[in-house]
Amino acid sequence: MKRRNLIAAAMALMSCAGLALPAMAQTQLTFKSAKTGTSYYQMGVELAEAVKSASQEALIMTVEESQGSVQNVMEVRARGGDYIFTSPPSLIASAKEGAGPFEGKADPKFSDIRALFPIPSLTMHFVVTGSEGPTDMSVLEGTRILLGKGTFSATEGERYLELFGLKNNVTVADAELSNAGDALKNGQIDAFVSASSWPAPNIIEAAASTGVRILSLSEAQVEETGQARVEIPAETYPGQAEPIVTTGLPVVAFTTTAMDEQTAYDLTKHFWETREKLAETAAWWAGVSPEQVAGIGELHPGAARYYEEAGVDTGE
Repeated sequence: MKRRNLIAAAMALMSCAGLALPAMAQTQLTFKSAKTGTSYYQMGVELAEAVKSASQEALIMTVEESQGSVQNVMEVRARGGDYIFTSPPSLIASAKEGAGPFEGKADPKFSDIRALFPIPSLTMHFVVTGSEGPTDMSVLEGTRILLGKGTFSATEGERYLELFGLKNNVTVADAELSNAGDALKNGQIDAFVSASSWPAPNIIEAAASTGVRILSLSEAQVEETGQARVEIPAETYPGQAEPIVTTGLPVVAFTTTAMDEQTAYDLTKHFWETREKLAETAAWWAGVSPEQVAGIGELHPGAARYYEEAGVDTGE
C-alpha cells in the first residue's frame, strides 16, 4: 500500500512540475482486406481510425492492400498475433478442409483462425458499359468481362457465369480488378464483376466517368446461387433508377489464436462501441448488427468474452 501511495505521489509531482508522464503502451496491428480503391479497403481505413480513437491510441491498425480474401487467408501461415484480416466465413471453412481454392494447400495454421466481428457483407455487382439498355444477366452474352485474379469476385463471378449458362459465351479478360474502370472507359472490356459492399467506390467512379448499369438477377437465379438475396436501393449509383436484385455473402474480421485474449477483447469492444458512429458517415456500416454474430464462426476467446458480457447471442 505504501509503495502504491509513493508511486501515485511521484506521478502527481511530475505532473505538477510539468514533466512528461510515461506514454501509454500501444499495440500495433495489421489489417488486411482488399485492393486500394475498393469499398473494403476504405472500410479498413475507417475501422482503423475508429479503433484508434476509441482506444485512445492504444490500438493502432495499419491497413495493408490485398489481392483478396484468398490471399488474406493464405497469409495466416506466415503471420503472427498482430494479424487481422477479412474473409467470408465459407472461405475459412474451405481453408480448414483443404477444399476449393485451398485444395492441395492445406496448413495446420488454418485451424487456428478465429472470428472477431462481422463487417458489411459482400454484394455481387455485374457491371456493364452504357447507362441505357436491358439489365438482365443475358446482357453479358458476347462480352469481354473482367473477373479479377485470386479474388472472391473472380471465383464467385465465374461460378455464376457457369450456373447461368454464360461461361462459354463470354471472353474473360486477363487483367486486375483494380484496372476495371480504366479498361471499361478505354473499351478494353465490356463488363466487370465486383464483390463489394454497396455503395462501392470503384462502381460509383465508373458510373460517373463512363456510364454503366448494374445487372439484376431473376428470383430463380438468386435461388440457384444458394446465396442470400440482396436488393440495392434505387439511386445508390449514378443513373440507377430502379432497385437492383443480386446476392450477398457475410464477411467477418478474423484473427488467429496467436492474438492475445485482451487485445481481441479490446478490439471487439471498440468496434461495437463505434459502429453507430461509423454508420453516420458511411452507410454500409448500418447493415452490421449484433444479430449477425451467431453466424460468423468459431470466436476468439477474447471476442467471446466481450459478447458474453454484452449479452450478445453467439449461437454457441
